Amino acid sequence: MTAPTLPTPAVTPTPRPGSRAARLALPRATDALKDLAIDHGVCIRPIALRRTDLTTGKTELVDLPCGATLEVKCPPCAKRARRLRQVQIREGWHRTDEPLPAPALATPRQRDLITARAHLEFERAALQLAAMDPDDRTTELHRIDTAIGAVEQEIAAEGLRGSIAPSHASDDQVGDDNAPRRVRSTKRRPDVPELPRQKVDPRTVGRTYTGPDGVEHRPSMWLTLTLDSYGPVHSIHAGRSCACRRRHTEDDPQLGTPVDPARYDYRRAAWDAVHFPRLLDRYWQNLRRAVGWNVQYAGCVEPQRRLAPHAHFAIRGTVPRAMLERVATATYHQVWWPDADRLRYPIDRPPAWDAKAETWVDPDTSRALSTWAEALDAIDDDPDAEPAHLVRFGAQVKAKGVDPGTRVAERTIGYITKYITKSAVDCHSTSGDPQRAHLDRLWHELCVTPCSERCANWLLYGVQPKKAHGRLRPGHCKGRVHQKTTLGIGGRRVLVSRDWSGKTLSDHRADAHAWVKALLGVITDDTEPSAEKPAVAWEMARNDDPDLPPLEHRLLRAISQRIQRRAQLNTARQRASGDPPTAPLATGQAPDQRGGEQSNG
Repeated sequence: MTAPTLPTPAVTPTPRPGSRAARLALPRATDALKDLAIDHGVCIRPIALRRTDLTTGKTELVDLPCGATLEVKCPPCAKRARRLRQVQIREGWHRTDEPLPAPALATPRQRDLITARAHLEFERAALQLAAMDPDDRTTELHRIDTAIGAVEQEIAAEGLRGSIAPSHASDDQVGDDNAPRRVRSTKRRPDVPELPRQKVDPRTVGRTYTGPDGVEHRPSMWLTLTLDSYGPVHSIHAGRSCACRRRHTEDDPQLGTPVDPARYDYRRAAWDAVHFPRLLDRYWQNLRRAVGWNVQYAGCVEPQRRLAPHAHFAIRGTVPRAMLERVATATYHQVWWPDADRLRYPIDRPPAWDAKAETWVDPDTSRALSTWAEALDAIDDDPDAEPAHLVRFGAQVKAKGVDPGTRVAERTIGYITKYITKSAVDCHSTSGDPQRAHLDRLWHELCVTPCSERCANWLLYGVQPKKAHGRLRPGHCKGRVHQKTTLGIGGRRVLVSRDWSGKTLSDHRADAHAWVKALLGVITDDTEPSAEKPAVAWEMARNDDPDLPPLEHRLLRAISQRIQRRAQLNTARQRASGDPPTAPLATGQAPDQRGGEQSNG
């Protein structure tokens, strides 16, 4: 029997030297320059600023990193931002002490100023009750308000944080922003379980456990919260098949897509994504009241493969898993907006703007649409009114304990910050038509989903948004949640509680710079309050300025400067550790990441 003939693999011909194909195969100089800058951690989109010494009049150009947090814009800056978040999470996760000190007591000088402010407030209140000429009262009130302003300036100069009392100028302000706030009932829904309610203790440090060997442990936790299901999707289950009754591979283009797209609830998925941040706020509020202490967290919001957002959090201290699941089950967020179950007007025929009446009207009948206040009044007057939307978590809540200083802790920090440098749409690749169709369906639903009280999409539902004007474009709201790159995840994707590490990102950057200066032995007078700094002025440099070098020249100089600084930093680190000196980095070799992050200036 003759063996079958195997097909001969195709051989790619070598381009002829000097041909167009051979020229196009050569590396591009600009790409090679940017790749080298990325390898050395140099910003590829520097911002040129002009620094002018107001004393001498001398000017110089200074390049600052762009500070982008997305890799598609600037990989070095995005990587630096990710490592900074990792430092922030690491410093606050397993703290054994409170991150913020208690406020100091007021000084005698500050107390005297507050006393003077109290006398002025008493005099002002008495003046308003006194029987006198209105013009004289107005003159005296102006005099007292001027004195109050001067005293409050002195109080602020003395170092008191915050204000003593609200300004009296707000008493005369009127408008929609100062209208009485609509109050909704805080009674819990009857279809959710009750939660214990305790007074929240101000402590943020977790509980300490003592093992059988007498060693104390202070573990913390890692938590994942997800939204509810909107219909079965193709997925990989351990030991069992998918809802479609077959097993998928990791590269299957159907993973994450609905089993039946016609029955998948895209509307609820879009509304849940828009209001997911408020649901997370409710969760932490309920958790703190249930456990009785100020639980601190740091995490990131990202889309699952099915494109629904979920959040990973590092929690300081431990909370029973049963309590975490119970709070997730009992947490909800009600959206008290006008009814938006169906579109009353298509995008291609929206309501029209009546310039004479300054209102939006029906395109057929020219009848004015309901205003935002009228729509909310109708909800308040209806005793059987229901919220326009209800957001709740899904049944899947993952939580586990993590000990400090372990590989699991470092791996979890990397997992939490895995996708913070990517757009939401880039967190998971779309490898086939089903995934692209699923993405488009969700995005088209987000395009017509209202995102706020002022969203132009309300016109498609027959309601004028708050502070409506003629420049609105229904179905083309500029809110972030409507963009295809966000998938409804608007606002901040990195969520850090206020008392997490006791530091802002600027504080963490300052710590990194201080570490580099201490290692290099650089002494500066930045901490001297009495040091008189030169008066300088900063302004953006224009691209057509004759003294601004081309971007390629600036990148070349920055690469050389980074290599030299890296060599100095490595020499200082070896001197501090006592290790023998090593050979300098070769051209194009990837620099040491820790030094690069710390020494970035």
